[in-house]
Amino acid sequence: MKRPPEHDEPHGAGLGARLNWLRAAVLGANDGVVSTAGLVVGVAGATGDRGALLTAGLAGLLAGSLSMAAGEYVSVSTQRDSEKAALATEKRELQETPEAELAELTGLLEGKGLSREVAHEAAVQLTERDALRAHAEVELGIDPDDLTNPWHAAGASFLAFTVGALLPLLAIVLPPSALRVPVTVLSVLAVLAVTGWWSARLGEAAAGPAVLRNMGGGAVAMAVTYLAGHLLGAAGV
Repeated sequence: MKRPPEHDEPHGAGLGARLNWLRAAVLGANDGVVSTAGLVVGVAGATGDRGALLTAGLAGLLAGSLSMAAGEYVSVSTQRDSEKAALATEKRELQETPEAELAELTGLLEGKGLSREVAHEAAVQLTERDALRAHAEVELGIDPDDLTNPWHAAGASFLAFTVGALLPLLAIVLPPSALRVPVTVLSVLAVLAVTGWWSARLGEAAAGPAVLRNMGGGAVAMAVTYLAGHLLGAAGV
């Protein structure tokens, strides 16, 4: 799988990877907040029983976190398989057509702003040192010693979702009955404002629209599920 070249800044690839992990963690926590809040507020619309709320919240937390972990594991495993396949293809090409691969590496380095002569000399030296690594990093954007780890991704997604889901779960079961929904709604909106601001900052975008979208989406989710729960509870379902 060919990737677009990364920015030519020192440690750019490592920094980009860390930002991607952090962004994924923020979004995972955000999903945990919204989905669990919608679930428990919906149940609260139908019943004020603390046991029912706790059961629903825990079930939603476990189902959501395990689903996120499984999905991330499958996704990253596919990415890792693609990276391994790309490296295997590159290794075979280096063995079968080394001159063409040297010319290709020269062209890639020239495309980064080097003169033809300097690019050729750099390609020769990189090839002599470690041809596969040179092509993996310059052509594919892959570090052969640091392939994506599906277990790390799954664990991070599970943890992020769980941390996010704990807030609405605690907010709905700890306060007195009359305050459960208001406390949950206000707590969730406050957290969504923070995660919206943080995700915008990571993406170097305007914070205001991101915060409003995040809070608006969460508010709509809670309003719809509460109304549905209230109607079903009133109907005796």
